[in-house]
Amino acid sequence: MYDRLKGFRDFYPGEMSARRAVIDSLEATARGYGFREVGTPALERTRMYVDKSGEEIVDELYTFTDQGGRDVALTPELTPTVARMVVAKGQELSKPIKWFSTRPFWRYEEPQQGRFREFYQTNVDIFGSAEPAADAEILAYAADAMTDLGLDAADFEFRVSHRDILGGLLEAVDSDVDLRAAIRAVDKSAKVETAEYYDLLHEAGLTYDEAETVDELLGTDDLDDLTDFAGTDRVRTAVENLQAVLEAAEDLGVREYATLSLETARGLDYYTGVVFECFDSTGEVSRAVFGGGRYDDLIESFGGQSTPAVGVAPGLAPLSLLLQRAGVWPEETPTTDYYVLQVGDTRAVAAAIARDLRSRGHVVETDVSARSFGSQLQYADAINAETTVIVGERDLENGEITVKDMVSGDQVAVPVEEFPGEKTAPRYGDFV
Repeated sequence: MYDRLKGFRDFYPGEMSARRAVIDSLEATARGYGFREVGTPALERTRMYVDKSGEEIVDELYTFTDQGGRDVALTPELTPTVARMVVAKGQELSKPIKWFSTRPFWRYEEPQQGRFREFYQTNVDIFGSAEPAADAEILAYAADAMTDLGLDAADFEFRVSHRDILGGLLEAVDSDVDLRAAIRAVDKSAKVETAEYYDLLHEAGLTYDEAETVDELLGTDDLDDLTDFAGTDRVRTAVENLQAVLEAAEDLGVREYATLSLETARGLDYYTGVVFECFDSTGEVSRAVFGGGRYDDLIESFGGQSTPAVGVAPGLAPLSLLLQRAGVWPEETPTTDYYVLQVGDTRAVAAAIARDLRSRGHVVETDVSARSFGSQLQYADAINAETTVIVGERDLENGEITVKDMVSGDQVAVPVEEFPGEKTAPRYGDFV
């Protein structure tokens, strides 16, 4: 007997049907905004992630040397991959480029609530527009994706910030601060005690008084206060950009979901502008459900032309926790439209009926195990068949089949040549 690897999961049909419904909804919302699906590889060169996030990222990757002597990694995220793809065919692609995909990723880290070593995300990105409308459309997609799944404004919130506001304020407090370390400290602020947070800022180069000043500034609700304090074009421009994005979000009808949260920094180094994270409004799901933001420098750093970009990546595991908490997780019950039950030597007729029903888009099962009448009926009930079509030798002698409603138990004899009938969706009630 083999044990499942830590951090990896099995999905049996019930849970998988619910997951499929969520994925289909996320993707349908993306298609509604004009995003086009792409497919991407499971392996990339390890150097691509090291160049973007530093050598320490290797400890979080599934890496190995392949038979060609190349250092490769199972992809831990999609953004570098799609950036590489844009660089490869940038001149051939009409802009803005709007892509999405749903697929698994891998990170070698300790499993915890809503986080596994193999995880699934739907990534949605826009390349080629620096306009606030592009950021707002990503926010609008994310909000519509949530509401299309049955959530409402009481269930979730987007905590929105801007990396240049944070970076500009830190520089205004202390020009010698290690920005990378300080931003990462701010990103952890909600997860650690205040004293530990100040220690992290101190390690990044701030005094404890300066750390307290930064903490107070990031807690303001008035963006003009930040512009006045910093007195720099960097902060002023960032504040104006964030305000423009929020105004565009208002026009798109999703401003109610966005909360100003300047402590939201997003840990990845390639973010450059507006960033946001989605949280459970009740706090029952303790970690971010997903996040996104702008990364304008990544394409150029990969050798392409300067290409602004913004995206978001809902993760299936944390999102499922939110949907379950809110009571809108899809039912984990696979359903079947029809079970075609065979009694005696009726396979040819039963198969023809099953083919006809499937051609109309129905989910149809029939016996493949030579079971008895009773066993087939029990199986039809077990797979939640809505209707059972009984094809028996005696009925066929009279030119009939029996259509049974599995909910009520009622059944009716129907002339075989009249079933399924016209190219519509036949139901038991059509023949009563």
